[in-house]
Amino acid sequence: MPQTLTPPTSTTPTVPPRPPAPLLLVGTIAAGPVFLAASLAQGLTREGFDFTRNALSQLSLGALGWIQVGFFLLTGLLVLAGAAGLRHALRGGPGGVWAPRLIAVFGLSFLIAGVFTADPGAGFPPGTTETGTGTLSGHGAVHMVAGTVGYLALCAAFPVLARAFAARGERAWAVTTRLVPVAVIAGFAASAATVAAFTAGAALGLLWLTAVGCRLRATTRRS
Repeated sequence: MPQTLTPPTSTTPTVPPRPPAPLLLVGTIAAGPVFLAASLAQGLTREGFDFTRNALSQLSLGALGWIQVGFFLLTGLLVLAGAAGLRHALRGGPGGVWAPRLIAVFGLSFLIAGVFTADPGAGFPPGTTETGTGTLSGHGAVHMVAGTVGYLALCAAFPVLARAFAARGERAWAVTTRLVPVAVIAGFAASAATVAAFTAGAALGLLWLTAVGCRLRATTRRS
């Protein structure tokens, strides 16, 4: 009985999909610099804005307020993407559950704060009195609550992320990531004396999130 010869088949090796974590972590890296650079540029060029008297949120007011609203929304989306990247980067290890969730809350707070703008006051926009309308509006209250909850979530996320660094033997990163939220909260507490302290605390939180994202992205790409 003749044998049937089966031609050899060539198999193409399957290329594993690229892990999404390094790409998504770009969100945590970009969010802070994007928001702060946009705020700095507007604060230096918009009439009547004073960094020592006005909060960055007030840049959402006035004829050009749509620019800051857009950066609030963009920053929120970047942080949410970064939260997804954290979930992949930390999966199965310390911080893998709660750090992404808390960072996601922080991202959502920017989206809400973009939709519900801050109240005018301290002379901004031009023509506004020192006390603004004198009462807290509904959208101003939502903006304030969103910002408070968002930054509390960020400050809670940092100690959780510190556990991840400690588990990797990165002691300096672990210690600094535990200390940063203390400085952020101290800046917020000092805002009663000067708005600049509040701005500095908020900026520190955003920039340390950038640093954490850079570090995790570097170590994730090597693994």
